[in-house]
Amino acid sequence: MNFETFIKSASKIKNLNLPGEDSQFKMSPPFREELIDENKAKMKKARQAGVMALFYPDTEGETHLILILRKTYKGVHSAQVGFPGGKYEDDDPNLEYTALRETFEEVGVPIEDVEVLRAMSKMYIPPSNFTVSPYLGITKQTPKFIKQDEEVEDLIEVSLVHFLDDNNVVEVGVMTSMNVELDVPAFSLNGHIVWGATAMMLSELKDLLKRVL
Repeated sequence: MNFETFIKSASKIKNLNLPGEDSQFKMSPPFREELIDENKAKMKKARQAGVMALFYPDTEGETHLILILRKTYKGVHSAQVGFPGGKYEDDDPNLEYTALRETFEEVGVPIEDVEVLRAMSKMYIPPSNFTVSPYLGITKQTPKFIKQDEEVEDLIEVSLVHFLDDNNVVEVGVMTSMNVELDVPAFSLNGHIVWGATAMMLSELKDLLKRVL
């Protein structure tokens, strides 16, 4: 989709009610509700993070979304696909700024180049004990991405058309943080499998966009 057309339609999202869990749970792993019940006490003191669903025009003016492949490391989100973003720092005025700052640090898009259209529904992630606040943003320039080599293995530029295609919703077997292999719903995007919390946030984003595009 042409980016100018996308901007005109996406601006309507500001006035929509968020579908929240109704959308998120379409892509929920089967064990999520059990994990939430087990972690209700921890949720009250969860660490906070902000992430950015950033759309932009490519060099031909077509709309894309940037995702990142995280480095392999000793942690629950090792080698997973996610949004640019990270944990709240004491110097951050709010979580929206956290998402903007981390987007600049991880993929090199300057804070002043991003227009945040709205916040989306928060999500608690039991394995890492984070509550994540996602934001929908746009940048009107074609970005010159700069990958943060310490944390980011690769940048994944997903076309809007590819993202919205229902044929890219799949079911895959994954090894969970509990060291159990389960079948989970996922997105297949640019050859990468996206599941768990990121897939749930993408599901809400997809449902929002489909209401205005």
